[in-house]
Amino acid sequence: MDLVLLVTLGVFAPLLGAIIVGLSGRRLGDLVSKTITTGLLFFSCAVSWIVFSQWTWGGLEAFTVELFPFINVGDFQSVWSIRIDALSAVMLVVVTSVSSLVHLYSWGYMAEDPDKPRFFAYLSLFTFAMLALVTAADFMQLFFGWEGVGLASYLLIGFWYKKSTASAAAIKAFVVNRVGDFGFALGILTVFWMFGTIQFDELFPLISAKAGTGWVFLGHTWSALDLAGALLFVGAMGKSAQFFLHTWLPDAMEGPTPVSALIHAATMVTAGVYMVCLLSPIYEYAPTAAMLIAITGGITALFAATVGLAQNDIKRVIAYSTCSQLGYMFFAAGVGAYQAAMFHLFTHAFFKALLFLGAGSVIHGMHHEQDMRKMGGLWKLLPVTYAVMTIGTIAITGLGIPGVGGLAGFYSKDSIIESAFASFTNGHSAMGLFAFFVGILAAGLTAYYSWRLVFMTFHNKPVWKDAHHDDHAHDDHVAHAHGEPSADDHAHDDHAHHGPLSPHESPLVMLVPLLLLAVGAVAAGFVFAPWFIGDHEHDFWRGAIFVSEANHVLHDSHYVPIWVKWSPLILTLIGSFAAFWLYVMKEGMARRMADRGGIVHGFLYNKWYFDELYDVVFVKGARAVGDLFWKVGDVKIIDGGGPNGMAWLSRKLANGLGRFQSGYVYFYAFVMLLGLAGFLAFAIYTWGA
Repeated sequence: MDLVLLVTLGVFAPLLGAIIVGLSGRRLGDLVSKTITTGLLFFSCAVSWIVFSQWTWGGLEAFTVELFPFINVGDFQSVWSIRIDALSAVMLVVVTSVSSLVHLYSWGYMAEDPDKPRFFAYLSLFTFAMLALVTAADFMQLFFGWEGVGLASYLLIGFWYKKSTASAAAIKAFVVNRVGDFGFALGILTVFWMFGTIQFDELFPLISAKAGTGWVFLGHTWSALDLAGALLFVGAMGKSAQFFLHTWLPDAMEGPTPVSALIHAATMVTAGVYMVCLLSPIYEYAPTAAMLIAITGGITALFAATVGLAQNDIKRVIAYSTCSQLGYMFFAAGVGAYQAAMFHLFTHAFFKALLFLGAGSVIHGMHHEQDMRKMGGLWKLLPVTYAVMTIGTIAITGLGIPGVGGLAGFYSKDSIIESAFASFTNGHSAMGLFAFFVGILAAGLTAYYSWRLVFMTFHNKPVWKDAHHDDHAHDDHVAHAHGEPSADDHAHDDHAHHGPLSPHESPLVMLVPLLLLAVGAVAAGFVFAPWFIGDHEHDFWRGAIFVSEANHVLHDSHYVPIWVKWSPLILTLIGSFAAFWLYVMKEGMARRMADRGGIVHGFLYNKWYFDELYDVVFVKGARAVGDLFWKVGDVKIIDGGGPNGMAWLSRKLANGLGRFQSGYVYFYAFVMLLGLAGFLAFAIYTWGA
């Protein structure tokens, strides 16, 4: 079959599955619905790996297939296309590989859910929106996919819509992303205003000539490319949960665990990183916007790592881990190491999906308990889950020996940290030095909270043996089915587990995806490092990522001082040992410290109080402004001075005049005499004059 036709079918296969199952799932039944959507996803995955292998080893050249006109308004021309280059080939593999395994995993995880066709239809819709995004040849199709994943995330996060917390989390994700998307739309309009086109192939060759273009506003000349780049990055901040617009990401854990894996590993949150790397021709000539990306990424990496130290929900720990790792990717792109950013995106997809689905296996085996304080001692009862989550933990901490090797995260994370230092030494960029120190510090924190999760969950005293689970049943599936409160409201139902827990390993349909992802977490680094950031990187990217002649960051990262190469390992070992000492050697000490509370623990546990701050500033602030305009502006000023004021005046005048209507003849005669006297006085005065 022709490769172009095969790619087209691969991109649209998830949409076909979503339409068929979404419209006819109840008639088709659960098994047929799952088979259709999962089968089509595995077909897309196979196509994606064919494209990726042909690009990497077969000499495939970049191509664009124009399918049909999308939007034609004057010079604003958009054609629905499928664009294949190194970036899209990487993203196709990432998206379809994780999504197909998530579909398969969901066969077991969602087995008790009464609404499986709807769930699988939403998953496929999510995947198609992401595929449309990464194969877009212009900003309009990119924006379509951008909004498509936003819609699908709303549907999936709020899948158990009868849970108030799930509905609130879905709305929160939708609203926060609209803030970012507003900036993204303004960025697209700025690009169109500057260049008169939104087609990438037409746009990118024009950028260097416009590098000095200014835009006069409020008496100051602003760099137009920096403005466009900053606005576009605002969209990435929302979609990829960067500092200030990150608050939706932890709450997204209210959705089913497979959704968490799909959002965090392969789809929505990686869209911003992909977009920044795709638009490298803009950011290479927009140094201020690039600096903004580096600063925001560095702050996000550190912020999320600190918050992850104090969380107790197993999924939330991994969620903040995602937020931190995205910060790594962005500050890599901000210092010019776009290839390293994409490599970390690639490796991160495997070990982050592994960790989330592994957490789902723990939750499944613990009868939907998510609080790590109620776990412990599970390594013997869930041996496969324990093994793969240990692999995922080693991968995400980047544990490895410079010059020897390690798991996937070692290659990509160390490349980012070394690139940050190289940007400082060769470009004298303060941002590079900032990113370097943030990177190694976040590496130590990542090791601490990652191993903390493992020790609390699989080691330590098995708390669940002494606890009765019926007081805090965490059965989200039944809560959805019966419309009961969420687990956080301590829902009770007929299916909740009563008495001591009996943890168990997950079924094979859930373990197979975990084992396959574990292979990726082990091998994706050393297999693909030469192609993404090593000897073959020029042959691999082939112009898909643009770097200016002055940008030698990736090349120079291979020649940083030896202490720079060893710094991440040292911090990782310190963080790992600290977790081992507190949670294994001195078991119980960390819990006693947390129980005592304190300013630092409260600050981290409450996520730097961002939700409370936003509630005061935006929610209560908006309500106060609304009350001001309503109660003062509308009621007192407009209504008071308008209809209500005139009615009051008319009423007062009527009451005053009504007093003259006494009904007594002598009163009327007296008034008439007064009137006559007044008339005569006026006449005498006038005639006398």
